[in-house]
Amino acid sequence: MQEIDATFRARLLTLIGQIYPREDAISLAVRIEQAFWPEGTTHRRRGRVPGNRQWSERDALVITYGNSIVDGQHKPLDLLRDFLHSELAGVVNGVHILPFFPYTSDDGFAVTDYRAVNPVLGDWADIKRIGSEFLLMSDLVLNHVSSQSTWFSEYLQGHEPYDGFFFEASPEDDLSTVVRPRTSPLLREVETSRGPRHVWCTFSHDQIDLDFSNPEVLLEFLRVMRLHIDNGVRILRLDAVAFIWKEIGTKSIHMPQTHAIVRLMRLLADFATEPLILLTETNVPNAENLSYFGNRNEAHAVYNFTLPPLVLHAMMAGTAKNLIRWQGSMPPAQLGCAYLNFTASHDGVGMRPAEGILKPEETAEVIETVRRFGGLVSMRALPGGGESPYELNITWFEAMKGTFAGEDAHQIERFLASQTLVMALEGIPAFYIHSLLATPNDYEGVEKSGHNRAINRHRWDYGALQARLDDPKTPQHIVLEEMKRRIDIRRRQRAFHPNATQFTLQLDHRIFGLWRQSLDRDQSVFALHNVSADHVEIDPFAINLIEGEDWVDLISGRSVDPALPAISFAPYECQWITNRA
Repeated sequence: MQEIDATFRARLLTLIGQIYPREDAISLAVRIEQAFWPEGTTHRRRGRVPGNRQWSERDALVITYGNSIVDGQHKPLDLLRDFLHSELAGVVNGVHILPFFPYTSDDGFAVTDYRAVNPVLGDWADIKRIGSEFLLMSDLVLNHVSSQSTWFSEYLQGHEPYDGFFFEASPEDDLSTVVRPRTSPLLREVETSRGPRHVWCTFSHDQIDLDFSNPEVLLEFLRVMRLHIDNGVRILRLDAVAFIWKEIGTKSIHMPQTHAIVRLMRLLADFATEPLILLTETNVPNAENLSYFGNRNEAHAVYNFTLPPLVLHAMMAGTAKNLIRWQGSMPPAQLGCAYLNFTASHDGVGMRPAEGILKPEETAEVIETVRRFGGLVSMRALPGGGESPYELNITWFEAMKGTFAGEDAHQIERFLASQTLVMALEGIPAFYIHSLLATPNDYEGVEKSGHNRAINRHRWDYGALQARLDDPKTPQHIVLEEMKRRIDIRRRQRAFHPNATQFTLQLDHRIFGLWRQSLDRDQSVFALHNVSADHVEIDPFAINLIEGEDWVDLISGRSVDPALPAISFAPYECQWITNRA
């Protein structure tokens, strides 16, 4: 144990030196340990577990707000738990409950109190109960807090330690290179006990950026991490982590200190008794996103942010050419790391990750088609002036209404193909609740809130939802039942372990194909997905189906004969062909 302590302390001191070179490293190390392990550290450390044991093919997550389902009578967290048990138990084993704290804006991402559960939703006992039954993910909203939070109120009054919690700048500073995800002014003038100050606001003027160059900020978040862990959280989503370190005159994104802070959190996670996974949320171009794996010493998992815009383009264009080219160049996740694969989330479909992959005219065609299907477009400010599309706001089900040619009769098949494709990829699949429920665009929510993202943040009345789920003719029933069936098939295939071998197949441009092989090499799956409205045929020889083996399509249950001249695909049909059903 002393050797483990020495290893941990040496790594911690190195990281402190990289982040806070002017601080007393030994003193700060003790305070960090006390923040993360308030009851003592020695007996709680275990060291890093080598390999890919943190997850398996049986893992799948649902992403939801705590109040995505309401009825006006019961606590929303109770309704969510009931929905998880009645509809998803045994199929989806994990749940990401989006920020469940008191807040003032941005549907939870302007937090007023990190230590409380929003009483409108429930309480910590409700969170802990769900965490005891499902793999629970929560948000660590690192970059900013609400302008009406206690922390910011104390800052305005000049009270320690909060008087040093927020990042200040001057309108005279050179901020021309700062990377922004929004078009609002970066600085907000506020009146403090020390006179007027300008505080940094990356996202909105209700979301005031914290100053991580002050170690007290880091220490406070380590205490918040411990609170989450003690209440059953096992995946921590590091929200907007790319922006947490600022320096005047720089882009103030992906700073070296930011990566060092993630490494420090990873070190704590690897030496915690509880199995803890860190997931970074960095909606940026692909190479920048992948940098948060570090050298197997930063995030355990990263969002596969490039996937949604490329899948969207493939389904609308009827060709997987860009998706195939990109996936063929993607590195496998490093040992002990994994991708989180998704198409839709509480935010829109981010377009920055597709930069350099989709041509400008392809991006423009996607944007125009989303608009024709009732979607909206949110912009971001460019360094030096101007604006650029940042994300597309539309429910994924509505985005699948048609192709570049217009709406058609294939919405459900197209939607299911887009989700089946995601299930087959290397990584852990995650599904937004409104995708599972085939939710339409919420225009009333946009009108009430004034925010584009509300289009994809509908609140279902539980009674009305249950009625639709009970009716076999509704899109809600059809989509959820078939999604559950396919997720259940996936979770029983060893070849779909998040780190199982993957090879991108070069077939017809309308077929997105993958070869997956289990870690023990006992199962192969050829996962083939028609992204077009065409009937497509491929030669069995093209995927090297070995004669003499019994091959079966897991999705349809049909046998596949390698001696046949062609494998046929109906529009948007997916086949998972395996030799070990």
